[in-house]
Amino acid sequence: MQSFETALPTRLFDLDSSEVLAESSQRVMTSLGLQTQRIVEANGERLRNHMAQGSALLQTLTHLSPMEAGQAAMAYWTDAMQRSILTLDALRERGNNDIAHNDAGQPPVLIYEHEVVMDGRDLPRPCNYQLLRILPPGGREAPAFKRPYLIIDPRAGHGAGIGGFKQDSQVGVALADGHPVYFVVFRPEPEPGQTLADVMHAEATFVREIIKRHPEAPKPIIVGNCQGGWATLILAAANPDVTGPLVINGAPVAAWSGRIGENPMRYKGGLAGGILPALMMADLGGGVFDGAHLVSNFETLNPSRNFFGKYYDLYANIDTARDSFLEFERWWGGFHLMNEAEIRWIVENIFIGNRLARGEARIEPGKALDLKAIRSPIIVFASKGDNITPPQQALNWILDTYVDDKEIKLRGNRIIYMVHEKVGHLGIFVSSSVAKKEHAQMASTLKTIEALAPGLYEMVIETEEGDGRFAVSFVERSLEDIRRYDDIHDRNEPEFAAVARLSELGADLYDLTLRPLIKTTVSPEMARALRQMHPARVQRLALSDLNPFMAPLARLAEQVANQRKETPAANALHLAERWLSDGLQLALDIGRDTRDAQQEMTFFSLYGTPYMRWAGRDHAYLRTKRSLDELRHLPEIETILRHVDQGGFAEAVIRMLIVLAQTRTSVRRDRLERSAQVLSTDAPFAALGAERRTAIIREQSIIVEFEPERALETLPLLLPEKAERQRAVEVVEYIVGSSEDMEPATIHRLQQLRAALELAALPRTSLDVDPLEAPAKGGEEPVPA
Repeated sequence: MQSFETALPTRLFDLDSSEVLAESSQRVMTSLGLQTQRIVEANGERLRNHMAQGSALLQTLTHLSPMEAGQAAMAYWTDAMQRSILTLDALRERGNNDIAHNDAGQPPVLIYEHEVVMDGRDLPRPCNYQLLRILPPGGREAPAFKRPYLIIDPRAGHGAGIGGFKQDSQVGVALADGHPVYFVVFRPEPEPGQTLADVMHAEATFVREIIKRHPEAPKPIIVGNCQGGWATLILAAANPDVTGPLVINGAPVAAWSGRIGENPMRYKGGLAGGILPALMMADLGGGVFDGAHLVSNFETLNPSRNFFGKYYDLYANIDTARDSFLEFERWWGGFHLMNEAEIRWIVENIFIGNRLARGEARIEPGKALDLKAIRSPIIVFASKGDNITPPQQALNWILDTYVDDKEIKLRGNRIIYMVHEKVGHLGIFVSSSVAKKEHAQMASTLKTIEALAPGLYEMVIETEEGDGRFAVSFVERSLEDIRRYDDIHDRNEPEFAAVARLSELGADLYDLTLRPLIKTTVSPEMARALRQMHPARVQRLALSDLNPFMAPLARLAEQVANQRKETPAANALHLAERWLSDGLQLALDIGRDTRDAQQEMTFFSLYGTPYMRWAGRDHAYLRTKRSLDELRHLPEIETILRHVDQGGFAEAVIRMLIVLAQTRTSVRRDRLERSAQVLSTDAPFAALGAERRTAIIREQSIIVEFEPERALETLPLLLPEKAERQRAVEVVEYIVGSSEDMEPATIHRLQQLRAALELAALPRTSLDVDPLEAPAKGGEEPVPA
């Protein structure tokens, strides 16, 4: 009997089937090798250490005398029973907190006092979103001229407030620097008929209200967390006129992306059948999708932690861990709902279809979303330790959106990314160490980010300085630097394209067959009952005071707490308990890694066949390269180039700064701050306004890119007076700093600029005082460095 591979015709569906099968087999074998290596590296050393600890523990136990063993057993038994009672009481309190939180309407878990500024229900297109103003602690007031912050939290099953969950948080960082802070939250249930387009319009209205409240300040900084990140990109793409800098934290924008052997979550859509499960769950919910399903999916990514580890940590450290456990669980268990139209758009355009990253998504009829339309600077924060949004999914939209490094510059965009080495997904938003370092440095940088010349940069936070600050620099990068995070991105993701095609077909088939039956069968009462029966809710409520068997627990726990004046000393049996716990978590981790490996190989085996390649052919994304000549002949660019000899002092200084920026591979923050000082507060720059300054930067970037020689030759036409030329060069030299710190290429280019302006050679001493000496006024918006 012939094998399947040899039985196939050489060409099938206009594809070379043998080549496709060979590529698929190679993909599966690569997956097997990398997954095996990952499992061994992740768990091999842990297993060896665990076995060694077990041997040492066994020796310790066998050397105990009968009296010592009896005393240890009695002390351990007493402590274990006390901890069990206190742990059960903590879980009882968690259930009661959930009930109270639900009865209160599931308000955001912000720890800061706040007031409602706008309610989305009052808008022409109602939605369940609200705009809050965070009240600074201590009765302080943020200065009116300080740039406001707007934080958009994820709506991914949980409620809002994670960005202001702790003192050391995104909210705390902004408040500490004196900025007005606003927060976008949402109610548990969407408004009838609500769509993501309604949400986007509400958020745009919120931003305009903030601008109206702070007329002296620059446009707000918008911080988007996780799904709030891609929502922020949608807001800015659809309304490029209303937003200031964007901070996108752990946002899954390019959901197809990842590395073989590392990112298992991206395969779940294909293995689950595309969008069909989400549609069916929404129909069983009476047209509403239950966020508890999303939370359950997150929990299965790390079963050892979510199903055992966090409960054991509570049990082992019940005297100190109770409050933090209950605080976090109040947010984790606040399940929110979405309309069917909302979850369908999210799945079809991001997680299955990947349309947003490819520029093919429409938020509503006639409203295409092109991320290239965003004019605001963008900071993307990702982490290698994030198993929900790995760096590839956070960054690869840049590869999908721009065909070339030069296009980012020519469109006047500034994109800055930062990749943490190990923090997890939630740690990006709630980790105190991340708030103190990464978010604090981003907040400091955002004051001067618009001083960067257009381009793609990596934000590098280096060694801490003596005054408690960090050394921050911006290293210019290319698309190739982003591509290195990903191993299959250039192969057009044919397997994921097949998933997208079959998902659409499955949705159409379901819509014409089972869906009418389900929708007519499910009543509102049945939908509510099904939501209440979700295991994520039942496990919490079963241990609350709704359970009559839990009634005596509160009094018993109080008695136990009074008896435990201090945490009992650990003995050998406590060590044995910890050893058994570590062993169980290790076993669960190995099981998870084995499951992930099996799912990845199954995915590539199913969707890597010639038939699947053919099925997804129209959904594969072909990235085309555009030459500089093509970009040059765009009408807008040709118009700018025709005005190379026009302008004045502002245009000349900005042009010279851009010329010098091309000689450096990185920009230090201190130079960025000097640029901000001069170009946002000194005359004549301060009078230009933020939008005009941004436009000049783009125009001069295009001139320097396409006409570098004429850019130098025409400088004297922009500065006809010698005194004006001298002053412009002094401003530039003040911004770039001491010649002793300059690279040789920068010094050479400065000499060229002086020669073009018929000025003397670069002096040995450098200016350390702003030549324009203009007093600072309210704004914070800088220009290029």
